[in-house]
This record gives sequence, structure tokens and C-alpha cells, in this order.
Amino acid sequence: MLFNHQRLNLPPVLQNRLQAAPTGLSRRRFLKVTASSGFALACYSLLPDNAQAQGTEANQKAGLKPTQQPSAFVQIAEDGIVTVTINRLDFGQGVQTGLPLILAEELDADWSLVRSVHGSNSPAYADPLFGIHLTGGSNSIKNSYMQYRELGARTRAMLIQAAAQQWKADPASLSTKAGFVISAEGQKLSYGQLAKAAMQLPVPEQVTLKDPASFRLIGHATKRLDAAAKSRGQQQYGIDVRLPGMLTAVVARPPVFGARLRSLDDAAAKAMPGVKAVRRIALDRGAEGVAIIATGYWQAKQARDALNVEWDIASTEKTDSQAQLAAYRQLARQPGSQYYKDDVAGIANATHQIKAEFVFPYLAHAPMEPLNCTVALKGDSAELWCGTQMAGMDGLAAARTLGLKPENILVHTQAAGGGFGRRAVPSNDYVVEACQVAKAALDAGLQAPVRTVWSREDDIRGGYYRPMHLHTAHIGFDAQGKILGWDHVIVGQSIVAGTLFEGMMIKDGIDATAVEGMKEPYALPMRLTVHHPKVNVPVLWWRSVGSTHTAFVMETLIDEIAQKTKQDPVAYRLSLIGDQHPRHRAALMLAVEQSGYGKRKLAKGQAWGVAVHESFESVVAYVVVASLQKTQPKLLEVTAGVHCNLAVNPESVRAQVEGAALMGLGMCLPGAAISLRQGVVEQSNFSDYVVPRITDMPKVAVHIVPSADAPKGMGEPGLPPLAPAFANALARLQPKRLRALPFKLA
Repeated sequence: MLFNHQRLNLPPVLQNRLQAAPTGLSRRRFLKVTASSGFALACYSLLPDNAQAQGTEANQKAGLKPTQQPSAFVQIAEDGIVTVTINRLDFGQGVQTGLPLILAEELDADWSLVRSVHGSNSPAYADPLFGIHLTGGSNSIKNSYMQYRELGARTRAMLIQAAAQQWKADPASLSTKAGFVISAEGQKLSYGQLAKAAMQLPVPEQVTLKDPASFRLIGHATKRLDAAAKSRGQQQYGIDVRLPGMLTAVVARPPVFGARLRSLDDAAAKAMPGVKAVRRIALDRGAEGVAIIATGYWQAKQARDALNVEWDIASTEKTDSQAQLAAYRQLARQPGSQYYKDDVAGIANATHQIKAEFVFPYLAHAPMEPLNCTVALKGDSAELWCGTQMAGMDGLAAARTLGLKPENILVHTQAAGGGFGRRAVPSNDYVVEACQVAKAALDAGLQAPVRTVWSREDDIRGGYYRPMHLHTAHIGFDAQGKILGWDHVIVGQSIVAGTLFEGMMIKDGIDATAVEGMKEPYALPMRLTVHHPKVNVPVLWWRSVGSTHTAFVMETLIDEIAQKTKQDPVAYRLSLIGDQHPRHRAALMLAVEQSGYGKRKLAKGQAWGVAVHESFESVVAYVVVASLQKTQPKLLEVTAGVHCNLAVNPESVRAQVEGAALMGLGMCLPGAAISLRQGVVEQSNFSDYVVPRITDMPKVAVHIVPSADAPKGMGEPGLPPLAPAFANALARLQPKRLRALPFKLA
């Protein structure tokens, strides 16, 4: 949501407001505020070796920004290998292939010779639209599509110019193909032969881009550059960083958020083999913890288990899920801030009415690679290695924590094994914690890099969850399904309250991330009231953000109205969508056509389910087949219709939808919830926090609506409509409508 991938998961509303420079806080003002607070992109020159050339006098005269300089993004070796630096984190969404693919298209590179590496917190690798380092909100391809095309075109123009100078020819007479510049007479020079001279030339400010009709890479299914390494177990992630003399640390954290130490007996821990230091450190949200620094992870973990710690939790708010739900229900009956203010008086006299309550629990991100960060202190500078969605912000947080100048912090972005928003935290919690540990190690006389690693239990109990939400709805409609009024209430914590985004994302007391996905694309009168209680549970965007709950509510209720008025759920949706949302219509009709819905007869005990939803400017429609056997729901088939405009790499789009569908299915499975009792998170690992397994995976077919329009986001949109489509299928197999996630059928 907040700045997306697959995705910061930036919510669409933040993207729109940043782009539109809304009243109250302009983009310029936003960037000034974020920079002055140390939260956004540092406007300093911190360039890795491959970006130094961007500061040449010739390039400065061209008036190009660091994000437009080929020298920061393209390295061509003498053997013709083209290495493209990506300005995002790749944590499964495929930008490590998608962005080089875009650049290579305009470069006319030989794709077999293209490689990819991650960038850093250099200004060159900031999002070209937002001006801050981010991977989130499904923005990677969308925001950098033109940027990487122009980078490729500029590099190609410089290579042509270098060849023209060598041949003393007119550049207009030269052409390029598969890594070669070719003269009118058929002479050839490889990019590797020309690269050194080319990169010394001025960078052209204006370039002519290809006609999309001539694309040979963009739009064609392409295998991922990292596929071989991942399939062989050779992919290196942040947790795999190894530096000479490196130590490893784990942290003992309080059982209740924000608690501090009352007493500590660390004698047994200090006496264990491999333990180098045990230190108290400050933690996120005013809490306190104990860092154990050792020669390896196992030594540090064993020592942590040997600690005798007493925590002071007497004055700390202790959230209890059952009591919290009761409080939310009471709050839902009270007046609150209104987002939609339509006239809903028609409910009172409606011949058909629905009253419904929906409950959604806290959700952990639970990426396969737990949080980690390695810090190397070197006098008045520091280097960090981590899979981060916000390298610039994390770099600034590191500078503040370490007491160093921002320009002396270098963040090496590492590939990450998932994240779903958890590696993009406004408080920079896990990076700040790692820096606190590094300081503690230095204070203990340890002159070595320190890798701080979270265990799976640390990760699941560590907070920053998708917020718990309660929805209530009262809907009135007639026998034809015309909705006469929809009175709706949402209760849930604000994600952005207390962060730098509060000023631009909370209006009239309403966090825009909580209401995204409500009402649209349906033409109906809605009054939407929102409450944001404060709870001692840290919350964060989670893949597809507000749409994780709003899509379920909207699509199951729309489906229920269709069912109660005996209308086909597809036809009913199309009647409400009308002609105002052609992309929704196209995605839905494609899914219907490809699934065989309405044309083939299902086996006994099976049923169709339908849902369609837009998030991050892309529309995904699902037509699913499900069964119900002895109260056990089973998702059998999923057919997706996707409208994301131009699919740069259809293979990645399909993979994203398949993965998002599985993650959306995971929200439905019993046990997929974070609950608290007396302030303590009850779940700790995959034994009691359920995630989908390979045996849960249904047959999935993904179909993409053809389009030549500029690409939109795809890291998150495949998730929201899966759960409601599944629930809608089950509603045709048993009388009870499902009103909660995960499913409760008994």
C-alpha cells in the first residue's frame, strides 16, 4: 500500500494525491517536509561506483536528473554483457526482469546478454515520479516504464554516436540490432567495443522512442532472469549476507508492545560458547529489548533462550481480541466521520433489506525470509545490507540512529524473500533496531559488521499487522435489485495516523486507505461512516491494503443482492457497472468467457463464484469453481480476467496473479488470523498461523485483456477479489453467507 510491490504497498489514494498535488499539501511541500524530517529521499550525492559518471559537466549541462542518467543504470562490458541496475526491490514480483526488459527494448540489446542488479539509496534510484526510494503500491513498472525506455534510448543514441565518430559517418545512417551498431555498408561494432567511448559522450536530453508496433521484447512472455538461481537454491537474499568477521545478533523483545525491562539476569547467556556481548537496547515504539551478539545465529538464539528477563507491563495497554471486537461493535453504533454522504432514506421503505456484520482479523505479512539487516560501522560512515522497500528512508533513519551524516550512509538493497509491505515501515523499525545493535556491539569493543536476524516467531509476533476491521452494512433494494440505500460503517485502526503521511492521507478524520475499494465501480447511494480507534497494536499496509477487506464486503454483498433477486451474478454486476467502467466490463467478460461460466455444467457439489475489483489502477475479475465437503471448503478452479493495460511481461503478470490468488486464498483458511490475549500475540509460527500450502493451490488460468495503453500496477490487484469469489461460490452450496475472514463454516 503506501509506496507498493509487490508490493511499499502504497494505496492508490496516496499515489493519486502525490501525482495530483492536492490542496493542503502539495507534492513539493510533501517532499520538503519529508526531507526535513529525515523521512524521505536525502538530497545528497551518494553514488556507487557505477553512478559516478552522472555528475560530469556535460551531463549537468544537459539538464537531466540523476534518475535520467544512463551511467547509473547501464553497464556494458567488453564481452557485450549488459548489466541493468533496477531502482526497486525485487522480492518476488519480477521487476529484476521487467525493468531490464523495458530498457533492453529501447537499447536494442541482445536479451541473452542482459543481467540485472539492485541499486542503493543513491538519488539516482528514487522513484522518478514521487522522488523518494520506494517499492510499493504496485508502482515499479507503472512509474518507471517511460524512465527505463528513455534510459535505453539514450544509451543507444550514445552508442550510435560513438560508432559514427569511429567510422566518420552520419549517425542517422546507422542502425542497431541485438547488441550491434550497423553501418549502411554492413559494418558492425558490438556494444562492448563501443561502450567505453560512448559513456564519455554527452547524454542526449531528447530521444525518439520506438513505435510500440516494433517491440520485440515488451509484451512478449519472457523467462525471469533470476529463475535459474531461485530454482537451484542459489539466489542470495539479505539474510545470506556474509562479510569478513561478521557477527550475528538476535533480540529479546517484550511480549507486550511498548513494554520495557524490569530486570535482567544475563549471566547464563554470557557464559555460553560464541556469545560476544549482551546489551540492552532501545526498540520501536518506546520499548526496550536485549541484544545478544554472537558468532552465529544458533549461538545467539540459544543464549537468548537462556536469558532470565522480567518485563514491566503494568502500565502498558494490553489488547485483547475479544474485548476489542466488543468495543468495535459498540463504536459502530455511534456517530462518526462520513466519507460518502449520499441520501439513504430509501432503505426504510425498501421491500428487501440486508443487515450484515463483517469481521476481519489482524494479519501478519509472514514473508518466507524473516526480517534482517546487516550493519558495518566504519568510523564516520556506515554500510547497510537489507531487502528494503524504502532504501532512502531507511538510510536516513540509520543516519539518525547512528549519529552520522546522511551522505555517509550507503544502503545496499538486497533481493528479499517476500515482504508484502513489511519492509516499508514509516518507523523503519527493523533497520533502526539493527543500527542500535551495531552501536551496542561497538560499545562492547566489537569491531565487526553485525547481522541482526529475526526468527520466524519474532516476525509473526513482531507487529505491524494488517489492521483488524469491523464492517456493518444496512442495505435496502427492490425486487429488481435496484439499490435504494446503502448505510455502511467501518471500524479499524488508521495505518497512517502518527506518521508523516497523516497530513496528506487523513481528511476529515478518515484514513483514505481504510475506504479504498468501497462503492466503485457500482452506481449506488451510499453513506459511509468511519471510526479509527487507537489500539496498542502496530499496524501497516498489507498486500493490496484497504482492498483486503473492502473488496470482500462489496463483492459478497453485491452477489447476495443478485441471489436474493434471482439474477445472474455476472449480468447483475454488468447492469450496475453500465458503460462507465469499460475496463471492469472487459476483465469480467474475459474471465467469464474463458472459464466456461454459463456454458458448461459443473459436477454435483460444485458451484460458480464471481468477483471483480480494481486496485492500484488494474482490474482483476475471478470466476471460480468451489466445492463443500463435510463443511470443508475447497477451491478447485480459478479463471482470471486481467486489465492492467500493456502487460510488459505477460509471464510476470500471470505469476503475480497466481501468487496473489494463493495469498488471497490464504486469508480464507481457518487459522489465518493474528489474535491477542492480554496484550500478547497468541500465534508464533506456521503451526498456529496458517498460510496456504501447495495442496491448497487450485488450478489457475490467467487471461490478459489486450491493451497498448501505458502499464498499470500488478503486484497487488490479484489478491482482493479471490476471497469474495470463493465465498460467493460457497453461498450457492450452503445457506449461510460468510461474513468473516478466515471462513467459519461450522
